[in-house]
Amino acid sequence: MSELPNSLEDAIAQARVATQAALADGCTRLQVEFLFPELKPITVADQFLPVFTAYDSRLKIFFADAGGAALARRDWADAPFKIEDIGTGRAASLESKIQPEDEIFLFIAPTSVEVPQLEKLCEVIASRPLVMLNPRLEDSGVVGIGYTARKIRDRFISTIESAYYLRPVDDETAVYRCYPGQWEVWLETNGEYQKIAELPKKPSGDELDIILTKGQPQTTTDAIPAKKPNVFKSLQRFFKALSS
Repeated sequence: MSELPNSLEDAIAQARVATQAALADGCTRLQVEFLFPELKPITVADQFLPVFTAYDSRLKIFFADAGGAALARRDWADAPFKIEDIGTGRAASLESKIQPEDEIFLFIAPTSVEVPQLEKLCEVIASRPLVMLNPRLEDSGVVGIGYTARKIRDRFISTIESAYYLRPVDDETAVYRCYPGQWEVWLETNGEYQKIAELPKKPSGDELDIILTKGQPQTTTDAIPAKKPNVFKSLQRFFKALSS
């Protein structure tokens, strides 16, 4: 039975286990998403890094820009892994950022702006595993990218497996996925969160509206919907405290 997290630490611990399971199953392009606007990606990264302990210096971490990479080198000065920025350089300079000795890659909070560079890097990475932590690849409203760029972005996103996903849609509704489990929709009822749907794929906005309109269990199994105390409001308060 799936279990919603009670704290940020619980959520990150779940994400670590899910990521390791997906890597063990041979998945090579993964993403982990904690979709809380107040949450700083570096806060999650610090606690998520134990996933890669066994790789030591064979791990390479990418930040979206040179500034983020420089700050990370300062904060993680004694770490064995290497830190790079995705940048916006030419293909040749991007290729030089990937070395034969690099075995696994972590991209921290890449955005839709970097999708062309991400695609080129992934071509060089080839079959080696990579994890994207809190990517913002679908944030087209802010970037204002055109139709062609959106098609490229959507094609790239379709190659990535979600290892962990936690998103409060509002104060009463949440979407959750923890690999290898299905996508789940949770709804607050009388102060408790109740799982009202399980789906093989991430629900679209329209699908979510239909599920919530029905307002009753739509699971693909005969299991009794699990209940959990109201965790998301407390998580929101916790994340706000972190960012203050």
